[in-house]
Amino acid sequence: MSEELWRTVDDYINSVVITPDAALEAAAASAVKAQLPPVSVTPAQGKLLQLMARSLGAKRILEIGTLAGYSTIWLARALPHGGRVITIEANPMHADIARANIEGAGLSDRVDVRLGKALDVLPQIAAEKQPPFDFIFIDADRTGLADYFDWAVTLSHAGSVIIVDNVVRKGGVVDAASDNVDVTGVRRFNDRLKTDARVDVTMIQTVGAKGHDGFAMALVR
Repeated sequence: MSEELWRTVDDYINSVVITPDAALEAAAASAVKAQLPPVSVTPAQGKLLQLMARSLGAKRILEIGTLAGYSTIWLARALPHGGRVITIEANPMHADIARANIEGAGLSDRVDVRLGKALDVLPQIAAEKQPPFDFIFIDADRTGLADYFDWAVTLSHAGSVIIVDNVVRKGGVVDAASDNVDVTGVRRFNDRLKTDARVDVTMIQTVGAKGHDGFAMALVR
């Protein structure tokens, strides 16, 4: 099987489950125009995140890694009235693009874009003594993944769901001798999961328009 076939199947899936959406299309186009890394979730993956959050009745969502705000829009649309997304982005240009896209989607009233490195911003959020998050999506650099996850659990409650994207790395995660920083970051995260009694967790490998990868899903105990 080839990546061309995976992309074709993804296109077919999108034709079945995704309806045209100007705000999402504009967010995707803005990322291409600004030459941002092509790492946003696919439309079907964005909808999966939205359906997960809706099924939980999530009122508070945390996202680590905003990029152009594509996944942020999907998540914000899952919220009931009065719900809130806090999304963290380290790159000022990315944050500006995301804010414009979120405003274009009419969601600025429910999304708080925090600029800064996640390991600086997450302690600030904890210090604010806000209610815990119901749903957390981690899609940031893999070097700090284990630490982001620790904070995610700290800022959640029993029954919260945490999704961690890109944990297969085209199969590279099985290579214990790899010197790729993304692979070693994911493996460090996986080593933590083996003994983390705070969560029940699974991992799923995926193929599609983004190639061979996968995600982890954790349910906080």
